[in-house]
Amino acid sequence: MAAGVETSGTTKVAPVLSSYVLPFLQRMDPERAHRMALLGLRSGLAGRGDVAADPTLATSVLGMDFANPVGLAAGFDKDARAVPALMRLGFGFIETGTVTPLPQLGNPVPRIFRLVEDRAVINRLGFNNHGVDRYLEQITAIPRGKVKLGANIGINKVGADPEIDFPEMLAAVSPRADYVVINVSSPNTPGLRDLQGERQLAAILHAVNAAMPRRPPLLVKIAPDLAPEGLAGLIEVCIAAGIDGLIVSNTTIARPEGLRSAHRQEAGGLSGAPLFAPSTRMLARAYLLARGRLVLIGVGGVRNGVDAMAKVLAGASLVQLYSEFAYAGPALIPRLLREFAEALKQRGFSRVADAVGSDAARYADLPGDAA
Repeated sequence: MAAGVETSGTTKVAPVLSSYVLPFLQRMDPERAHRMALLGLRSGLAGRGDVAADPTLATSVLGMDFANPVGLAAGFDKDARAVPALMRLGFGFIETGTVTPLPQLGNPVPRIFRLVEDRAVINRLGFNNHGVDRYLEQITAIPRGKVKLGANIGINKVGADPEIDFPEMLAAVSPRADYVVINVSSPNTPGLRDLQGERQLAAILHAVNAAMPRRPPLLVKIAPDLAPEGLAGLIEVCIAAGIDGLIVSNTTIARPEGLRSAHRQEAGGLSGAPLFAPSTRMLARAYLLARGRLVLIGVGGVRNGVDAMAKVLAGASLVQLYSEFAYAGPALIPRLLREFAEALKQRGFSRVADAVGSDAARYADLPGDAA
């Protein structure tokens, strides 16, 4: 996280200050560092991203106009405590949550592990959040503007009834969110990933449709560990239910060969650079299976503008990041957007929409970590 300095009447990210703040945070316990980062953001210490939006990055997706297609993934700001500050950093959209009906502490600590050598993170947080009532207090106060706001909804670990809880959560957050995401893919809530099965997911989506036939764009966030037949079935269930899109993907329970960190065998979901190849491969396969019937958001291992471009070529209309933002801080966003615009132009595209899925067949067939 960086502080801000005044330059020509505007506040921008100060990499010099980042060089002091980030090492300090990264010497802390990861969860404490995260809390401090959110506090710093709320206090205005991150300043404003000095980003003049390149018009080639502007795009229209899900019935909305985005200044750029790069967003912050859910999990960074579960309770929507720092959204106004995050919106000033240059992101095209911010996804908050995962939020659950009731507050819950999540899993025992320690539950976040930095894999520094692998530019990765393992977490087993378990949907720790203050519950939907507190969350609504926060997002109600957020001014609506050019940066879009997403709400990622989940269920509690104990006492959940997905066919009741998801419709009720959707009804609660819909008046205040630009889009909503049903999270059935976190590996850290027992039984949650079972809800990706065709029968279970169809029942949830039927209940959602019955309760809220009119709603903001609705997406489902899926795991990168689905078998090919499971992915195909899930996509058809979502299309049949009128779902608008998928987020591909959540963290992985797999441990790719070559991880070097001493924390590599910790239980939980792996994110960051090692997730880039499997998540991009699944993204491309989802694009080919959906055949234009779903909007896809690509997330997993994005570290720079070239990675973001690869997600678009594989089928993503929008791109999200998280782990690299935690490692690099707010100064990442202006740099990534510049690199993204340059990569788009080098490929001969004048707008993001023209590039979406243009190389999906190649990415879908790449083996191992070649993506």
